[in-house]
Amino acid sequence: MINYLSLSDIAERIGVKSTSMSLYKLPEPDARIGRTRGWLPETIDAWQATRPGHGGRPRKSDDK
Repeated sequence: MINYLSLSDIAERIGVKSTSMSLYKLPEPDARIGRTRGWLPETIDAWQATRPGHGGRPRKSDDK
């Protein structure tokens, strides 16, 4: 059985409040059932690793 992550699961996984999930540009979901979206853990882990300041790309600098 494949277990997909919901928005609240993703929030818990990345350490934010579930109410702030609307602020994030998430990758395309791996599954849709009606209006419900689901992501594989590895999809979210890869996305998290490439977010600025989260292990992937460096944070955008205010210095110009």
